[in-house]
Amino acid sequence: MNKSYKFDKVLQDLANYSRVMSHPARLAILKILAQSKFSASGDIADFIPLSRTTVSQHLSELRRSGLISSRTDGLNIIYSLNHKEIKKYNKSIKKYFALIRESSDTDTAG
Repeated sequence: MNKSYKFDKVLQDLANYSRVMSHPARLAILKILAQSKFSASGDIADFIPLSRTTVSQHLSELRRSGLISSRTDGLNIIYSLNHKEIKKYNKSIKKYFALIRESSDTDTAG
């Protein structure tokens, strides 16, 4: 049984984002969206060395995490970065590692 609920919300969120970010295809998708602002799933799949179905699964995972958003345009699904959520993640990860660094600095100071 997963007991992540026993940890504070910040740690739960960081663990979730880290899990989502742990696949190179998802990192590549985020990079593509950062460079193009928005893109259809088929266009994204053209740049990823995986099947369209697999790319679609990675897009769904990124969308569930909130890092990307989507809208329907006719028969296409258009994806874009969710800048608000990315800023939130970036801020959380910086704060977390600042805390770790501070702890590490005090351990080596003595």
